[in-house]
Amino acid sequence: MDTRDVVFIALFAAIVAALAVFPPITLPVVGVPVTAQSLGVMLAGGVLGAARGGLALVLFLALVALGLPLLAGGRGGFGVFLGPSGGFLVGWIAAAFAIGFLTELFWNRLNYIVAFAICVAGGVVLLYAIGVPWIAAVAKIPVGTALTGSLPFIPGDIVKALVAAGVIVTVKRSYPIITPRARAQKQT
Repeated sequence: MDTRDVVFIALFAAIVAALAVFPPITLPVVGVPVTAQSLGVMLAGGVLGAARGGLALVLFLALVALGLPLLAGGRGGFGVFLGPSGGFLVGWIAAAFAIGFLTELFWNRLNYIVAFAICVAGGVVLLYAIGVPWIAAVAKIPVGTALTGSLPFIPGDIVKALVAAGVIVTVKRSYPIITPRARAQKQT
């Protein structure tokens, strides 16, 4: 890892923090706020790739755990990981890594539709697969109830995936940072 990588990791941690400026909307039942920060997760993976994207979220969440109020609504501290949204926060690392991995894998065929599908797979499906059971465990409710309570978040997450896909494809064309994976190179 060189200085350039460290700068990109820090930059995307800062972007995720900056997206906290948009006020959160907390939905009833699950107690998890709707924030713009998951857009930053999608962008970190899709622009930086798996390793750097995942590390950007590790850095961001380490700062949150240390008490910096970097989450939407000015939240921070280790306690946020123990609440209902903790699974989504931890899932951000996996989501950024997965989005980055898939972006690297399909780099040579990456277009808007592929980038959107990647963002939905990593930034919605994987993230909910981690976050919903966490909500159920913390709130002591059935997983089905937690999933039902999480459904109103999906339209907003789809919009974030649409925006992220456009940015990812634009960055690929203008200033590509990602190195394609070997399998993706063989497919063209």
